[in-house]
Amino acid sequence: MRRDWELIRKIVLATEDHPHGSAPKQFQFDDYTEEQIGYHCYLVVDMGYAEGRNTSDTGSKSPRWKLTHLTSAGHDFAEASRNNTIWDSTMKLIKDKTGTVTNEILKLLLTAGLRSAFGI
Repeated sequence: MRRDWELIRKIVLATEDHPHGSAPKQFQFDDYTEEQIGYHCYLVVDMGYAEGRNTSDTGSKSPRWKLTHLTSAGHDFAEASRNNTIWDSTMKLIKDKTGTVTNEILKLLLTAGLRSAFGI
């Protein structure tokens, strides 16, 4: 399964928007399967954006992870990716240049977009 930055963004923003600082018990997003969401929750934890636990079992088709809360890095990613204009222009730049990007480069591009928005 390929990493889907749109889904990662949705998971992080939904977690940040959930009351009391905890993650929702379950994520549901149109056009995404339970397997895709479970795997991307694993990636969100693996990247250090959230804390969570493995809920996979022997019958699982793919990794399933339950998020508990965002980390500081997760809040930073939420802040950098929240603005739709910055996010969309960053995703367009990635698509036009290479079609793919690492986590570190995405953070740099989003930060550059924020810096530009502030005129710095």
